[in-house]
Amino acid sequence: MGYGMSAASDGRWFPWVFNFPTNYWSQASAVIRYIGQQEGGLEKLKGRKIVHIFHNSAYGKEANPTLEELSKKYQFELTLLAVDHPGQEQKATWLQVRRLNPDWIFMSGWGVMNQVAIKEPCPSASRWTISSALVVGQRFGRGAGRRGRQGLQGATFHAPGTGYKVHADIVKYVYDKGKGSAKKEEMGAPLYNRGIVNAMLSAEAIRTAMAKFGNKPLTGDQVRWGFENLSLTDQRLEQVGMRGFMHSLKVTCEDHEGNGPVLIQQWDGKKWIVVTDWIAPMREVVRPKIEAAAVDEAKKLNYAMRDCAKEK
Repeated sequence: MGYGMSAASDGRWFPWVFNFPTNYWSQASAVIRYIGQQEGGLEKLKGRKIVHIFHNSAYGKEANPTLEELSKKYQFELTLLAVDHPGQEQKATWLQVRRLNPDWIFMSGWGVMNQVAIKEPCPSASRWTISSALVVGQRFGRGAGRRGRQGLQGATFHAPGTGYKVHADIVKYVYDKGKGSAKKEEMGAPLYNRGIVNAMLSAEAIRTAMAKFGNKPLTGDQVRWGFENLSLTDQRLEQVGMRGFMHSLKVTCEDHEGNGPVLIQQWDGKKWIVVTDWIAPMREVVRPKIEAAAVDEAKKLNYAMRDCAKEK
């Protein structure tokens, strides 16, 4: 494993894919694990009704195969409901939700679809459990607050808010020096915090590569090596002001995702608060699917799989 292809908008293919700190398959399995915890154990999911409302796109469909496999394993009733882009019309979808009367709703939305969804009359599901993609934008958080949809939950791979040293450093070294391009009041919003994490991951991967190849302009393959050997310990996260803000991470040739845990956060009417510890994905379910998909993609695109054991 450890080799993937990704398409650019002009049809070119990039030879490496890194999707740390988690992917949508792992996230879906962690969400089911969380629901199982709330129900008193995964075995308690038998007979429960779970609806996945998803943006009718490749992104929105990502979780479906994992959810389908888990529904067979734990015998819960899964219903998949697609919402066409842009998602302004959802009445038919929510009529089905109210008819189904699910125990849990899991949603993978985007853009205006999210805003419309939280304005719909809340069905009698015991919880809203929402994918991270639904809560990436500040507009969603504000919308939840305006509607008073307290208790709305979302999966995330980083903590909300501004209570970390990295935020204080951004104020001190960026905004106080008049260098900020993003709005300061947006700090702590899901997209803003996600940008901090992504910038740190890229910088640390390049730093890792420079430690091996020297402080000089790097080739694409050297940067790839840096991403593939990235190791973010709690100690390093402490040094960059992000311990507790995200989970430690180790990437390898065999594993371009890392360990993939997520947090569940909840909207209290004014802000997002973390309500769980880190929840591990079900790697025994997800990993074989990733490996099978990689082999299938290799056959389609006629590229050779790497042997990571030999590279070591």
